[in-house]
Amino acid sequence: MMSKHPPIENFIDDEERELYEAIEAEDFAPGESIVTPELLAQMKAAARNTLNESSEKISIRIAQSDLARVKARALREGVPYQTLIKAIIHQAVR
Repeated sequence: MMSKHPPIENFIDDEERELYEAIEAEDFAPGESIVTPELLAQMKAAARNTLNESSEKISIRIAQSDLARVKARALREGVPYQTLIKAIIHQAVR
């Protein structure tokens, strides 16, 4: 699969690098979950903590392919895609 965006070279940690490589791999199948039960629990906890804080509505533009991947991942993990996005942002800025 030829990517339409430049490759990412800087990662927060090895986990983020592994996730990126798994998604970008030619043999990536959207039905395969690459999130462990432990990570899913962490994401759900982060989302709950985020929801418990006062929040502000924002608007953001992202590539359609990135949003499709987020939605596919959220579907696989059984969480709403906006909750997943909030959890990812929360984890990234911690």
